[in-house]
Amino acid sequence: MFGISDVFSLVISAFIILPLTILLRESGYFIASELVGVNNPRLTIGSGPRAFKIGIVDVRKYYQLYSWFSYDSLKRDGKVAYVFLYASPILMTLSLALTINALLANGVFDTFITFWERFVFYALFYLLFDAIPMKTQGGMPNNGMIIYEMIRYGKRRDFNESPFIPATSDVDKEQEEVLEKIRKHEKK
Repeated sequence: MFGISDVFSLVISAFIILPLTILLRESGYFIASELVGVNNPRLTIGSGPRAFKIGIVDVRKYYQLYSWFSYDSLKRDGKVAYVFLYASPILMTLSLALTINALLANGVFDTFITFWERFVFYALFYLLFDAIPMKTQGGMPNNGMIIYEMIRYGKRRDFNESPFIPATSDVDKEQEEVLEKIRKHEKK
């Protein structure tokens, strides 16, 4: 039965664990981008207009689960680089979940056990929907589908012309358009 104590757990899960899981997942792209070499990397957290930007981290005004990694181009353009880049959030999520689960199993985390167990749950939840090849809303492929198509066909084969990982320059342009709309609305 869902009780009052579960409300607190739900809030912690929705506003701390789930966004943390997503942030760590997206940081897998960043680590891989350092290895394969990307131009203009950016890790965006949240949505809406920019609240602030520190280095490559762009924090948006509206707190949501929506976060993404963007870049303009790969320095090492090739099938292996793309497969590694798209596999990086899967590998990051899997390694974190297995490490934390092993620490829990060996009694290393003896405080906040429920927090860490939920973290592992959400990490594996995201891993499942990221690794198994499938199409998402609008026919966009997930990372697993892109990896599968890159290995099997050497390229993406879906009908979408938009890149799976957006170009940082395009994200910056969208940000300016959003800010311009906000300015026009505030003048009215």
